[in-house]
Amino acid sequence: MKLFKMTAIISAAALLPACAGSDAGFKYTVDQFADVKIIRYTVPGWDELSLGQKEYAYHLAEAAKWGRDILWDQNCCCNLALRHAVEKVLNEYEGNRKCPEFKAFTEYAKRLFFCNGIHHHYAEDKFFPECDESYFEKLLEAVGLSDESGYLIACAYDQSLYPQRRCTSQDGDIVLASSVNFYEGVNREEVEEYYASIADPSDRHPVSYGLNSKVVKENGQVVEKVWKADGLYGPAIEKICAELALARQVAENDIQKKALGLLIEYYRTGDLRKWDEFNIEWVKDTIGTVDFVNGFVEDYNDPLGRKGSWEGHVNIKDAKASERSAILSANAQWFEDNSPVDPRFRKPRVKGVSAKVINAVCLSGDAYPATPIGINLPNADWIRRDHGSKSVTIANISHAYDRSAEESPASVLTEFAFSEEEIARARKYGSHASEIHTDLHECLGHGSGQLLPGVSSTAMGEYSSALEELRADLFGLYYAADPKLVELGIMPDAEAYKAEYDAFIRNGLMVQFNRVEPGRNNTEAHMQDRKLISEWCLRHGNGVIERRQRDGKTSSS
Repeated sequence: MKLFKMTAIISAAALLPACAGSDAGFKYTVDQFADVKIIRYTVPGWDELSLGQKEYAYHLAEAAKWGRDILWDQNCCCNLALRHAVEKVLNEYEGNRKCPEFKAFTEYAKRLFFCNGIHHHYAEDKFFPECDESYFEKLLEAVGLSDESGYLIACAYDQSLYPQRRCTSQDGDIVLASSVNFYEGVNREEVEEYYASIADPSDRHPVSYGLNSKVVKENGQVVEKVWKADGLYGPAIEKICAELALARQVAENDIQKKALGLLIEYYRTGDLRKWDEFNIEWVKDTIGTVDFVNGFVEDYNDPLGRKGSWEGHVNIKDAKASERSAILSANAQWFEDNSPVDPRFRKPRVKGVSAKVINAVCLSGDAYPATPIGINLPNADWIRRDHGSKSVTIANISHAYDRSAEESPASVLTEFAFSEEEIARARKYGSHASEIHTDLHECLGHGSGQLLPGVSSTAMGEYSSALEELRADLFGLYYAADPKLVELGIMPDAEAYKAEYDAFIRNGLMVQFNRVEPGRNNTEAHMQDRKLISEWCLRHGNGVIERRQRDGKTSSS
């Protein structure tokens, strides 16, 4: 599970070389277009790594980069062809590049690259070029691209072709209505019947059925096309395996070497049991400085919550900042035992909940360029139950968000906060309280609780991801105000949590929706989670939260 930070303008991180010491003079914001801000980040701690650790991180980063085209193809079947055409125009077009039309084309290209395809990265609806179709077609012709069928133009301009990346509408078939490239020639009923026929409900260690495959119909039969070295995405996966093998030679410890060996075997065979074995081994590595994620991981983009989008990232541990996370990990059982949920959903014994603060080195696939600020893995419920999980808060990404906001002349805080008291509280506690909520969300929210016996993690269908994020956010919000955090030295005082409550409600009710065009549905899981919590609090909070207006502007207070 991943936690994304929502700011007034969506931000992304672009990798820079390490920057040791002070970041004075370092410019975080480098570009802004549409509803996107491009932010750079520094990598504290890089210079302190040994040569072997840097080599290890390098090969892991190269492995991460090779998965880029996989994600683009997963997001929609037309994405790669359109991207290659757009790249050719940007690289080879010799005409007027200063005219308004070409500038509009360039902005579309930036949006395409940022979103890893033709759909908005959060709203998930299709966006369109601001230049005319005829101009776009002339650009293609100018660089020698023939679009006789009109397919490329339709991919960019046709509102009825691939309109929604992931459909969550209650009307119609969400598999047929979604543009993600996880299914072909099959409908929802056929997919669900297929997985019901192969799943073993009595298995206490079930694999994540469908995580690494595309479901298609061949000769009237529903079959899976597995993503593996000799299957779909084979050439890219071979490159990934080659870099992972080089990383394995310079790994920091034997646990990492064993885990990488299992990951390579999984990529070669497509065997989901090997994926589970890898995750169990990966969870054990709490001693290494360099860590990574690589694979088909999160299922947010699948309307049925099964298929894993490809992602990769590499990070290094921030030892000093991790002291805070270590305190939470050490007290995980207390938080579990005192959770206000039905005791049936509490773990009687919390196992292996490890947490740390990290600095991202490389981000790729589904983790780039819209970047998470917190991660909790693995996702398999039985692995979390029997072996534990890893939670991370990504400090340098959060830091980049905050510093970029300081560079901006427009302030979301001053625009949407109602009172000077609220503004002062945010400036005093806001960043720290936000980081604590991320820690609580990942380490204790996703890391806590258990399913009832015999219940599958996909039992809630298309609502699973949003409800899981909601549960983690509620857990974090509930404990952010608990005196236990002050007692543990995590929160500075009993008032600090209020800054996060202010920010959460402000974002959930108003700010996050600058990403969704008026009239469009809210489909992204994290946005749905925040909206649900905020709306419930507004409606049932008995006046604790009120809608207020001043000078024609709306605030919550």
